Amino acid sequence: MSTHSNHPYHLVDYSPWPLTGALGAMILVSGLVKWFHQFNSNLLMIGFLLTMLTMIQWWRDITRESTFQGLHTYAVTMGLRWGMILFITSEVFFFISFFWGFFHSSLSPAIELGNMWPPLGIQPFNPLQIPLLNTLILLTSGVTVTWAHHGLMENNYSQALQGLLFTVLLGIYFTILQGFEYIEAPFTIADSVYGSSFFMATGFHGLHVIIGTTFLLVCLIRHYYNHFSSIHHFGFEAAAWYWHFVDVVWLFLYISIYWWGS
Repeated sequence: MSTHSNHPYHLVDYSPWPLTGALGAMILVSGLVKWFHQFNSNLLMIGFLLTMLTMIQWWRDITRESTFQGLHTYAVTMGLRWGMILFITSEVFFFISFFWGFFHSSLSPAIELGNMWPPLGIQPFNPLQIPLLNTLILLTSGVTVTWAHHGLMENNYSQALQGLLFTVLLGIYFTILQGFEYIEAPFTIADSVYGSSFFMATGFHGLHVIIGTTFLLVCLIRHYYNHFSSIHHFGFEAAAWYWHFVDVVWLFLYISIYWWGS
C-alpha cells in the first residue's frame, strides 16, 4: 500500500489523547468541586496528573508530525494560523464579558454598594505598587518575545534562546507577584460584586499567563533541540500571538480595574 498522498492536507492518525484528555478534564473539574466542598484534593490530583500526561504525549505527537514527518505543509500551517486567530478572538470576547460586568456595576453602583465605587468597606490595591510592577514585567516580556522572534527569523540561535528564556522567567515572576498580591489582599471574592469582578478578571488573566508561560516553555525546549527554522516555526508564532494578547488584556485590566476602579 502506497503512503504517498495526492493532497497537501494532514489527515491525522487515530489517537487516544482526545479521549484521555476529556476524561482528565472531567476528573479535574470533579476533583475541583470535591476540593471546594470537602477539602479533599485526591481526585483533583488524579485529574491533574492525567491531564498533564495527556498534554505531554499529545504535544510529543504533534511535534513529531510537524518537525520530523513533514506533515505540516503550507496548507496545514494556514489552517493552524486561522485556528489560532479564531481562538484568540474567542478569548477576547471571554474577557469582554468580565469587563462588561465590571463596568455595569461600577458606572452605576447599586444602593446595596452604598452608591459608591469601590463599595463601602472595600480597600482597593494601590495601583502604583505590585500592579505597576506587574505591568512593567509584562511589557518587558512582550519586548523579549519579539526579540526571540526576530532572532529566530534571522537564524540567530543564541538570540532566540535568550529572548525565550527571559520571557519564560518574566512570566513566572509575574505569577509569583500575583500570588503575593492575592495572599495580601484586604478583600475576598465574596466581598460584594467588587471582589467577584476583581478576582474573576485578574484570576482568569493569571491562568492565561500560566498557560502562555507553559506554551513558551515548550517552545524554549523545542528551540533548544533545533525544531524551528527561520521559515517554519508556527508553534513559536502562535505562542507569541497568545502572549501579546495576554499583555494587551493586562493593560486593560490595569487601567480599568486597578487604576480607574480604585
